[in-house]
Amino acid sequence: MAEPTSPELVLAGVVLLLLVSLVVLRPLMRPDREDAAGDERLASLEAAKEAKYREIRDAELDFRMGKLSEEDYRTTDRELRAQAIEILRRIDETDGDGR
Repeated sequence: MAEPTSPELVLAGVVLLLLVSLVVLRPLMRPDREDAAGDERLASLEAAKEAKYREIRDAELDFRMGKLSEEDYRTTDRELRAQAIEILRRIDETDGDGR
């Protein structure tokens, strides 16, 4: 005949099951640090892109208002656009790594 199960044994089994579940599921519940770092880098690059676009617009406005000569404007515009292209390239690299 089978002996009846004691409440302590049932409680010990439930506690053991919870501990094993916690150990198994913990890596899935914790955010991946690489993803967080990649997200921060991407956000930083997006902010840099917006700032560079603003600089390009400001230079164009300065040229239209006569604050920059055409030669200075073209030089500045060329440099700013090259920098913007570099930022876009870095965004593509970062976005492609984790997604």
